[in-house]
Amino acid sequence: MIKNLVFDFGGVIADLDMQNAVSAFKALGIKDVETYLDPYLQSGPFLDVENGRTDAEGFTAKMREISGKALTERQVQEAWLAFITDIRQEKLDYILAARKRYRTFMLSNTNPFIMGWACSGQFPGGKPLDNYFDRMYFSYKIGYTKPSCEIFRYMIHDSGMSPDETLFVEDGAANIATAENMGFRTYRPENGEDWRKAIDKILDE
Repeated sequence: MIKNLVFDFGGVIADLDMQNAVSAFKALGIKDVETYLDPYLQSGPFLDVENGRTDAEGFTAKMREISGKALTERQVQEAWLAFITDIRQEKLDYILAARKRYRTFMLSNTNPFIMGWACSGQFPGGKPLDNYFDRMYFSYKIGYTKPSCEIFRYMIHDSGMSPDETLFVEDGAANIATAENMGFRTYRPENGEDWRKAIDKILDE
């Protein structure tokens, strides 16, 4: 019996377009940004800010170094936010309604630029992202990134959830594989998919 719902952010809650972010960082002078950016797991300084090895200030300093420009944190944040093309209120409303029957969680490879925006009044719909979840687990705060087992173990220990009572909704194949190996029920939507009916079907089984 499913008691917990765990959602990824990018590709599940937020529709993504990596090329938008590539173009935005190139406009800041990060010419080789394609070597760092990935829809599921970053590398180089982009990975360092997602796993907490550096903070927003440190990442911005690195972008200044690479670009040779006096970039601000706000400019860098706007480039990160270019990843996001849409956030559909109906998905957020679904999660809010689901909290009446299930515990709801977020598990995301993300960074302080995106979550600083998402967990504020600037988030679409007027409610910060944390209004929709019982707890949220972010890679940059935990120090591990999916698909590492460690980030899942942290969530399990902190929340007290049992994987076999938990549905994990995630668009990354490697992350789904880790979750299934650890005993989670899973659903893998396509980026931008309206997954509400598919999840209802799983929950009604």
